[in-house]
Amino acid sequence: MGIDLHDYQTTLNSRVSLSGTGVHSGKTVSIHFSPADPDTGIVFTRVLGNGETVEMRALVAEVGGTDLSTILGDPAGVHVATVEHLLAALSSLRIDNLAIEIDGNEVPVLDGSAGPFVEAFDQVGIKQQAVKRRYIRIVKPVRIESGASWAEFRPHDGTRFEIEIDFDSPAIGRQFYAADVTPDLFRKDIARARTFGFMKDVERLWAAGYALGSSLENSVVIGDDDRVINMEGLRYSNEFVRHKMLDAMGDLALAGARFIGCFRSYRGGHRLNATALRRLLSDRSAFEIVETGRRESGRKAEMIAVNAPVYAPWAI
Repeated sequence: MGIDLHDYQTTLNSRVSLSGTGVHSGKTVSIHFSPADPDTGIVFTRVLGNGETVEMRALVAEVGGTDLSTILGDPAGVHVATVEHLLAALSSLRIDNLAIEIDGNEVPVLDGSAGPFVEAFDQVGIKQQAVKRRYIRIVKPVRIESGASWAEFRPHDGTRFEIEIDFDSPAIGRQFYAADVTPDLFRKDIARARTFGFMKDVERLWAAGYALGSSLENSVVIGDDDRVINMEGLRYSNEFVRHKMLDAMGDLALAGARFIGCFRSYRGGHRLNATALRRLLSDRSAFEIVETGRRESGRKAEMIAVNAPVYAPWAI
């Protein structure tokens, strides 16, 4: 029957802006999202204090760091950090082309989830463009291991994530969550899952210059007694693993195109996600570039292989 995927690229109907605090920098930052032409992709423009601008594309080749968040650019120089929640929203809502202007070095954490981004994009709406969307279809398994952690891509008739976490804390423990991702499922079951951390780690992170903007307003915090200290409790009974799935979606959006396949991980994180994506894209026999072909009445569109251009996001 084929795969039920949208044929054409999209962008936003109009400009929309948000502002907030960087979870690690603790600084106020404003971010503006504007429609972009087909085949633009997701492009960040970092506006520096002197008015100069630096462009960074949302591609794994641009990733300069994965400590506590995913960082585009040079962590010691011009960069944009904590891009994963935003990219998860864009990828899951199937927004292909966007110009993003940001006046700080970190995407605002907002409430610690992708929910505020979804609300902003739904507010202005998404419009279809006249150029077909291309997908990365997994055709053979690709797996990496790092100590007790592992991640793998496998062929699958759709876009699926299977995420398992295992923490030595009674508040989290071992959790598993799996889903074939659609925009509606993301809005309902994943987007509002918040980032989380442990109170015992706060002083160490502060000393290292991290988590300076973290608070109970934007993070689920586990206290020294292994209990969630947020007064409102959890948004989902398994919010921790759902947030790890959200992170994985954002990290894998750096492929530059959605993938058709299944991504599985155990005890994963930003570094493992980026390493797995690089491993996949470096093996040209593990995937093919496809787009939707002719539709027949009563049938879903079949996917057909296409010749990729000389430059492409997946040509790393």
